Amino acid sequence: MRHFGHIAPEVRQRLFHQEPCEFDADSPARLLSAALGATLYSPATRPRLADDVLKQAARGVVSMVLCLEDSIGDEDVAAGEENLVRQFTDLAGRERADVPLLFVRVRAPEQIPDLVRRLGPAARLLSGFVLPKFTEERGMPFLEAVADAEAASGRRLFAMPVLESPELLFRESRVETLEGISRAVDKYRERVLALRLGVTDFCSSYGLRRAPDMTAYDVQIVASVIADVVNMLGRADGTGFTVTGPVWEYFRVQERMFKPQLRRSPFLEGRAEELREVLIEHAMDGLLREIALDQANGLTGKTCIHPSHVPAVHALSVVSHEEFSDAQDILRPERGGGGVMRSAYTNKMNEVKPHRAWAERTLLRAEVFGVANEDVGFVELLAAGIPG
Repeated sequence: MRHFGHIAPEVRQRLFHQEPCEFDADSPARLLSAALGATLYSPATRPRLADDVLKQAARGVVSMVLCLEDSIGDEDVAAGEENLVRQFTDLAGRERADVPLLFVRVRAPEQIPDLVRRLGPAARLLSGFVLPKFTEERGMPFLEAVADAEAASGRRLFAMPVLESPELLFRESRVETLEGISRAVDKYRERVLALRLGVTDFCSSYGLRRAPDMTAYDVQIVASVIADVVNMLGRADGTGFTVTGPVWEYFRVQERMFKPQLRRSPFLEGRAEELREVLIEHAMDGLLREIALDQANGLTGKTCIHPSHVPAVHALSVVSHEEFSDAQDILRPERGGGGVMRSAYTNKMNEVKPHRAWAERTLLRAEVFGVANEDVGFVELLAAGIPG
């Protein structure tokens, strides 16, 4: 699979200076964690789940979570498990099926080895599990279960803990909780693909819900948690993990209080004013702003609950030609001693040592999402990525 692989090769050639690389479920963890992109959630109870998975893959989705936790009722768990096994078996029986990275969000540790056993040969399509309400105490049994299931199946299985517990939100317990989470995920470092943020659960602890005009970063109590998670668990010194952006809850807005947040000029230049109106109508201007803030605050990829969100996440993940040029200049072997230089675009300073970690992350993102041509902007990438 590859990002933007669903669009025609001649269109990719026009859009990209460097096209996104190909990868699969057996690729190195470092590459996969950067390539997750927009991870689309779906209830495991959907009766045509196998068809849904293939449909979304054909539209550019490369990672999905099939949920047995909050997205379904307590009374539907057993039926959800049965449906999940049946749909995986269906997928495994289809020849040359283009299947994205598939993860299952479970409720309890014992579900993990049980589901892997019940999946049988179809477990080859499973990339891992999403672990809810993760703390050191609650999370260790989940991580141990993933390790045991991997050993029993002979199949590499990843874990994606969700950081969403009240202990992480409350100021008096936050640092201690983060330290415990750090110990747990560090012990299973090779198995932890990414850490996911459960911002909806954070808000629920205070009876809050962000409006479509606002981002997670406008809710200060949530923004403070994101900052602390990145501070302690997302460092670029080799000790950190990929931390993904929170879910955007909206996909159509009936009424808005504030002015739209999308400038007209990029859309006028790309002759895409109609696209701008559609984005505003569907609350996508708020989503686009939140994605930009995710990236500015050290988050990679995003949890998505609607397919319409996927193209926006992926379009904003493509590395611009200017970013690519700066990153390459900073990482040239002859720059190993440090120093400062004017960028090739002559509009900024590139300082080799302080910008090195940024440059390394940028080139990894360039590998999986590609580098846009010099004259290609976000609007063209978004328009190309939206399914026809």
